[in-house]
Amino acid sequence: MKQTDQTLLEQLRITEFEIENRQHLFAIDKEDIALIVECQPLVEASLDQIVGQFYDHQTSVPEIALLIGDADTLERLKNAQRRYITDLFSGVYDIDYVNNRLRIGLVHKRIGVDTKLYLSAVYTLKSLLSELLSQRITEPSKREKTLKALEKVFMFDITLVFETYIRSLLSEIETSREKSEVYARSLEEKVRERTRQLEEMARTDPLTGLLSVRFLNETLTRYLRIAERRLETLCLVYVDINDFKNFNDTQGHQRGDEVLRTLGSALRQVSRDEDACFRYGGDEFCIILPGCREREARDIYVDRLHAALEDAGESLRLSVGVIETGQDGYLTADALVAQADKAMYRQKARHKAGISNVSPLKPRD
Repeated sequence: MKQTDQTLLEQLRITEFEIENRQHLFAIDKEDIALIVECQPLVEASLDQIVGQFYDHQTSVPEIALLIGDADTLERLKNAQRRYITDLFSGVYDIDYVNNRLRIGLVHKRIGVDTKLYLSAVYTLKSLLSELLSQRITEPSKREKTLKALEKVFMFDITLVFETYIRSLLSEIETSREKSEVYARSLEEKVRERTRQLEEMARTDPLTGLLSVRFLNETLTRYLRIAERRLETLCLVYVDINDFKNFNDTQGHQRGDEVLRTLGSALRQVSRDEDACFRYGGDEFCIILPGCREREARDIYVDRLHAALEDAGESLRLSVGVIETGQDGYLTADALVAQADKAMYRQKARHKAGISNVSPLKPRD
């Protein structure tokens, strides 16, 4: 339930039984109430004098004068103080009385009256009333009992006012805690997202968008373990652009980068969802194909890759090395890369010797 759906009494769980219990705690009995009520005419006769003296003292304190602010506010406060004193000597300390005292505390807290200022104001008012009653009640025993009864009622009031102060402080703490938790969750989410972005950046080659070579050995080892556990084959394809240096030397590095990006896009286009494409370095690329045979790998990364590049408007000569491992035995990640590299260089050697002249992308081993 929202706080705004509850009254102050409900929020503080103050019932008629609780009021009776508090009066019992302060030993407020019928005799005390009778003595207080008997003083009502004396107090009402001097009410304006007491309120005037009270605010003369309050406005002499700079902090309080600053909170009051202006003459209109001061007049409203004087009227409220008259009602407060009248209720104090009414002898009726029921649920309505308690709710009124709770609201007094809430208002003082909201306008920024510090507890020390409130307590000093209570002390001033109690002193003025005690002085008045001491002068008007001549019989010593009755005077003493009346002043004790007044003390009890003031303490009863103070506890009610401080209930709202404490409640308000707890609400502020709870609100601050909730805001801190929301901020912390937001910060954690931002950190997670930034970490994910950094991890993605670390795992991705910035030029081609393919996976970074730093994760090739780790990923290949994991794929090999899965293949061995499932008794499946795995292929590694090693791709190199023939005469790539000519692009940079004759057309500039920007053109060379464009070629690499186009090849990277083509590799992603022809790859299966389960494949992992890496830029190995420079103009060299490695592709892991789990559950794939050499013939299938050549079909994907020779014929289909050639078609994808032609669709992109690029005519490139590639040297492609394909190595298959499993099911009878499984090479290590390093050995697989080394053998695929050798197969690619055998194809590159044929290209340089002018043997491969059928198609720029169809090597013959």
